[in-house]
Amino acid sequence: MVDLVNLEDMRQLARRRLPPMVFDYLEGGAGSERGLSRNRTALDNVLFNPHRLVAVDRRDLSVRLFGKTYGMPLAIAPTGLNGVLWPGGDLALARAAARYDIPFCLSTASTSTIEDVARATDAEKWFQLYVLNREQAQAFVRRALQAGYSTLVLTVDVAVNGKRERDLRSGFKVPFKLSPKIVFDAAMHPRWTLAQLKHGLPQLANFASANVADIASQSALMARQMDAGFDWTAFAALRDLWPHKLIVKGVLSVADALLMEKAGADAVIFSNHGGRQLEDVPAPIELLRLARETLRIPILMDSGIRSGSDIAKAVGSGATMALSGRALLYGLAAAGEAGVCQVLEMLKGELDNTLALLGCVRAESLSCEYLFPGEEKVHPQN
Repeated sequence: MVDLVNLEDMRQLARRRLPPMVFDYLEGGAGSERGLSRNRTALDNVLFNPHRLVAVDRRDLSVRLFGKTYGMPLAIAPTGLNGVLWPGGDLALARAAARYDIPFCLSTASTSTIEDVARATDAEKWFQLYVLNREQAQAFVRRALQAGYSTLVLTVDVAVNGKRERDLRSGFKVPFKLSPKIVFDAAMHPRWTLAQLKHGLPQLANFASANVADIASQSALMARQMDAGFDWTAFAALRDLWPHKLIVKGVLSVADALLMEKAGADAVIFSNHGGRQLEDVPAPIELLRLARETLRIPILMDSGIRSGSDIAKAVGSGATMALSGRALLYGLAAAGEAGVCQVLEMLKGELDNTLALLGCVRAESLSCEYLFPGEEKVHPQN
């Protein structure tokens, strides 16, 4: 790998390696992609309030969540079809997470099975659940439980699929449906094509069988044909089924989050699905301060995280931990596990640098005091 200055350098490497159809799947958002832009603008508009004359020669990036200590306040967000970007993509992400002592969340739409990922690494493993139908969801939950996953992450913002115009134009789907355009794009990107052919074309591994129901489920998942009737009663049944920590992902309302807390959620992830579902909704970073004032359970945040300073902004705004998807996938698409580790190293270094410049010794100490305008406290001299 070449030396990288920032994430954009890795993004450009990914763009050169991937066929346009695949890069558009990674990069795209819903509609005209105003949601993608809003996520970034909102994070960019958060300004820091540095504290001076603080000894920052020793800094601690670690954070605690659910009684466990992690290397930094970051988790790898659940992302689907990672094997399209790099063969064994889910395994590469999980191994990188273990190396940096952060959680890895496996998507229902993974190209490696729940069990294969569990065997591949001792990383802290979370399982993200899409509910296509109740019976199948219960089967996935039991598989994750038996495989040793510590946390279940229920995604609630995909009752139906967002209108992803890039995918509609390109015809992106798995398994690939060959067309003259796809064949041409593959020929123009031989490294990607040869890797895919060598390892076998990716499929939705958790559904893969000769069973007609599983094949239909793969098609339904690609079209995001979820159980649109999933409600509070169904949530209560899922809560009863899963004996460990349960996180709800896709929250954009403090009132909803409070109801989820009362219904037994152990944490919530404020997220707009990275701008890939409903585009005209708030950026999650804008909601964190009110959420932190209202909720007692931990708050996490994703959507738009691209740098260590973004992580600091999320934690300072009230999140215990941020999640990142696309940023790590640029690394995966460019260079596999090595690329993911390079992005994680960059994010870690940027976060450490931000803490030092803020005059904040510990990541866990980040709060609105370090953001502007914030509730700044006066520290009189002893």
